[in-house]
Amino acid sequence: MKSHINIQIELAEDKMPEAIQWTAPDGGVADWQNAKAILLGLWDGEEKSALRIDLWTSKMLVDEMNDFYYQTFYGMADTYLRATKNAELANELKEFAKSFLKKATAAIEAEKA
Repeated sequence: MKSHINIQIELAEDKMPEAIQWTAPDGGVADWQNAKAILLGLWDGEEKSALRIDLWTSKMLVDEMNDFYYQTFYGMADTYLRATKNAELANELKEFAKSFLKKATAAIEAEKA
């Protein structure tokens, strides 16, 4: 059995993402969904290296990017805990995520002042 996650990127003339859409029919998401950003990480077991695709549209605001990264770090901690059962390091990653969001929010507030 195979399952598909579909991602399509619409590019502007300068080759920057203008729109990101995705579906996951086997996961219950049959219709195209819009997204402002995507972080896709893949592990190449043979090369022992991480491969990444990081894309965002011009519509992605800085405060949204900060929230996106906070939620990504926090979610990575949960995934790491499930995969390794290492609660201590998972909690450290969650604390980092909280610190990151606090500092990122403060930076935005400082720019507004």
